Amino acid sequence: MLEIRDVNKKYGTKQVLTDVSFNVLPERMTGFVGGNGAGKTTTMRIILGVLSSDSGTVTLGGSKLTPADRRLFGYMPEERGLYPKMKVEEQLVYLARLHGFTSAAAKRNATNLLEQLGLGERANSPVESLSLGNQQRAQIAAALVHDPEVLILDEPFSGLDPMAVDVVVGVLKDRAVAGAPVLFSSHQLDIVERLCDDLVIIADGTVRANGSRESIRASHSTLRYELISSGDAGWLRSVPGVSVIEFDGGYALFDVDTEQTAQAVLRNAIGRGDVATFAPQHPSLAQIFKEVIR
Repeated sequence: MLEIRDVNKKYGTKQVLTDVSFNVLPERMTGFVGGNGAGKTTTMRIILGVLSSDSGTVTLGGSKLTPADRRLFGYMPEERGLYPKMKVEEQLVYLARLHGFTSAAAKRNATNLLEQLGLGERANSPVESLSLGNQQRAQIAAALVHDPEVLILDEPFSGLDPMAVDVVVGVLKDRAVAGAPVLFSSHQLDIVERLCDDLVIIADGTVRANGSRESIRASHSTLRYELISSGDAGWLRSVPGVSVIEFDGGYALFDVDTEQTAQAVLRNAIGRGDVATFAPQHPSLAQIFKEVIR
C-alpha cells in the first residue's frame, strides 16, 4: 500500500498542500480528481520524490520511500517527455535497459506493450510522426515498460478517443489486477467514475473526499427517486414529505424525507396505473465533485 500522510507544501508564502492524506491500495485503481491548481500534480511529484514536502510522509508497505523504491514506480507526466525523433520501440527498449533489463527482456516488454496498446504497426515510426493520441499511448507504454510495482499517471486519457480509452483502461486494469497500486488523475470525470475503485477529490490543496467509489456515492446520496408511470404524476406535488425536482407527464424526479414516504409514493403510484420505473437515484461523480469543492 502507498500511504500519503499529512503532506504540506508551500511555494513561497502560498500554501499549495494542506495535510494531504490518502492511501493507494494494491490491486485497485485510485482516481485523483481536482480542478486546475488543486494540488494533484504537486502531490504526485512529492510521491515520486521530484519535489520535497515541507512536512508529512510518503510510505510504501509501511516503510519510507527510498530512491531504490522509486525506481520501481512507473510515472507518466502530463507533459509528453519522449524523444521526438527516436523510433517508438527503440525508445521503449532504451528506457527498459536504463532500469536494468537485458536487451532481450527489454525488447520483449516493448513489443508486447505496443501490441497491447494498438501501436504494433508503428513500432518503427519516429514519435514525432505519430498522432497526438498515439503519442499518448506511447507515453503510457514508456511508464509501463520496466514492469513497475506502482503506477502514478497524470492525465493518462488526455487526447484519446473512446476506443483508445478502452484499450488503455484494459492495460491499466491488468496491472492493477496483478497487484500494483495505481493512482491516476483525470479531468474526464465520466472515465474516472467508470474506472476507479477508490477516489480522492482535492480542492485548494485540501482533500475534500476520500474513499471507495461506492462509499463516497453513498455518503453524498439523498433520498431521491425516479418514477415513470402511465398516469400523470402531478399528484406528487401535494404529497407531504415529497419535493419534486423534475416533472413531465408520467415522469417525475423527486426527493423524500424518509424511506417510508418513498414506499407510500410507490403504493399510491401503483394504485393510479402501471408503473414502469420506481428507483433510487445516486449522484454522478460530476455532481459530487461540484458539491464537495464549494
